Amino acid sequence: MSITRTRSSGTAGLWYALLGACLWAAAVGYKPVIIVHGLFDGSGNFVNLKRFINEAHPGTNVTVIDLFDRSASLEPLWKQVEGFKAAIYPIMQNAADGVHFICYSQGGLVCRGILSTLSDHNVHSFISLSSPQAGQYGDTDYLKYLFPQFVKSNLYHICYTGLGQRISICNYWNDPHHRDLYVNSSDYLALLNNERPNPNSTEWKKNFLKMKKLVLIGGPDDGVITPWQSSQFGFYDDNETVVEMQHQDLYLRDVFGLKTLAARGDLILCSVPGVAHVWWHSNETVFHTCMEKWLV
Repeated sequence: MSITRTRSSGTAGLWYALLGACLWAAAVGYKPVIIVHGLFDGSGNFVNLKRFINEAHPGTNVTVIDLFDRSASLEPLWKQVEGFKAAIYPIMQNAADGVHFICYSQGGLVCRGILSTLSDHNVHSFISLSSPQAGQYGDTDYLKYLFPQFVKSNLYHICYTGLGQRISICNYWNDPHHRDLYVNSSDYLALLNNERPNPNSTEWKKNFLKMKKLVLIGGPDDGVITPWQSSQFGFYDDNETVVEMQHQDLYLRDVFGLKTLAARGDLILCSVPGVAHVWWHSNETVFHTCMEKWLV
């Protein structure tokens, strides 16, 4: 649906246009949008995305959760889940028709934790914006900054320890050459993916499937999410060959609901070339192509 634009002259025309936009927003009743940032980000990074939303859907209530900013984003992900959940829950309670999630980068994993563990959430669309949903395994600038003495091949020595699991990036570090260590040591991603026995798996799957749409956005020129297909649940095998989501065990066995969402027609993949990781939330083409239609 779109606002019909008419030409008018003078101040009166402007006021009529503004009034029309406000009345349209009230009539359509766009659902509130909640944005969760990524590693080393803060709420100030999403000015452009908020503008895109309000230009496309005037009157939308957009909240960028201002928690775990900058270096605090290195806190363990379960701690972040609880913090973000406490901030988001009141917004959900005040939204009778539900809310939308846009969760960027590491924030996409935080949102998965919320969706899996919050039994009465009312998330309509979960838009995962360039998030390492299947894990991360790459020598990126972030890795060099955080662990200057390590490369991807030996980071497991830190990440797959109790101390390492107190650092957010290690919660989703997925070394395809040390699969057993990952499965047995990951306190976050391996549990969300039900890759090791989890007594909560049935309940978490039920909660996860309460969403109406899952939109997975990523692209080949991301430069940070490695492999970039992780943003759409693809990942490396032990030869570092990418196996697409549809051929992953977690999809085939439907361990937390991906296959069910696909069967319902509620799993959307949106791939956009030419976008570097830090620009996903500021790229207007990405917004119009991959997000706008799901934020109603």
